[in-house]
Amino acid sequence: METRTRTLFLAISYLFMFSFVCFVKGSLSFNFYAASCPSAELIIRDTVNSFSSTDPSIPGKLLRLVFHDCFVEGCDASLMLQGNNTEQSDPGNRSVGGFSVIDSAKRVIEKFCPGTVSCADIIAMAARDAVDIAGGPRIMIPTGRRDGMISLASNVRPNIVDTSFSMDEMVQLFATKGLSLLDLVVLSGAHTIGTAHCSSFRDRFEEDSRGKLMLADKTLDSDYAEVLMEQCPSGVQPSVKVNNDPQTSLVFDNMYYQNLLAHKGLFQSDSVLISNDSTRILVEDFANDQDLFFQNWAQSFLKLTTVGVKSGDVGEIRISCASTNA
Repeated sequence: METRTRTLFLAISYLFMFSFVCFVKGSLSFNFYAASCPSAELIIRDTVNSFSSTDPSIPGKLLRLVFHDCFVEGCDASLMLQGNNTEQSDPGNRSVGGFSVIDSAKRVIEKFCPGTVSCADIIAMAARDAVDIAGGPRIMIPTGRRDGMISLASNVRPNIVDTSFSMDEMVQLFATKGLSLLDLVVLSGAHTIGTAHCSSFRDRFEEDSRGKLMLADKTLDSDYAEVLMEQCPSGVQPSVKVNNDPQTSLVFDNMYYQNLLAHKGLFQSDSVLISNDSTRILVEDFANDQDLFFQNWAQSFLKLTTVGVKSGDVGEIRISCASTNA
């Protein structure tokens, strides 16, 4: 039964890939910059490599950056725009990092190919490369995205997943982005790398009369909960972070799913994936077969990075990622 399930998902993935490639040809394309800026992908990869070599947290930051960008206004680098009431000013985005990597790659590319490569494409390719550098699959994604010109803080909260979301809330939000239940489970695997502030899972604990934390969410492994309470005691500084994955925090692997089955998912939105029969089956499959996870990651990441893309005459190619050209 297990083998048939895996075979079915692979068949669906390959069928989707064929259909999706046909679809994106009208807007995005593979090797979009082959003639106009052939060094673009190499510059981006070298930049991600350079930053990651001095700061191992960079891959996780870049992966979170692409999620937060694509889920609001589509994959158009709207999150990069600075100013009052832009997406960056929303509390949910204040802890997003990796901007300096994108800005650095953009500056180098502008020297070789001015006004050619969008910040949106740089974000997507940098996240793709970050996964590879962290030990995940190396994949191709189409390019040709253009940069958006609208960035509003008010658009953030209704469009990003809160760590306390229920399964229904996540399914509904993902569906509005054209992402399926399978995509939800696969893309949640991004939590295999990266860090989180203590406040992001604080609702799983409560304080006793002496101000000491106690485990409130009994779905969380008690030993893991003790570790979290030691790292994030009551009154901890807002800047304190913990690893999303307590086992292999810097490696993009399938340990996230193994952690879920051991009741060691950091967020409530992680733990709910094993409370649903349909998603638990997928979690078990990915926990048992890293290759299967990687194959599905390639398809789901491709879908994520084409959410709401702007192309053709829509949007612009920014000279600086922090501001529009106008």
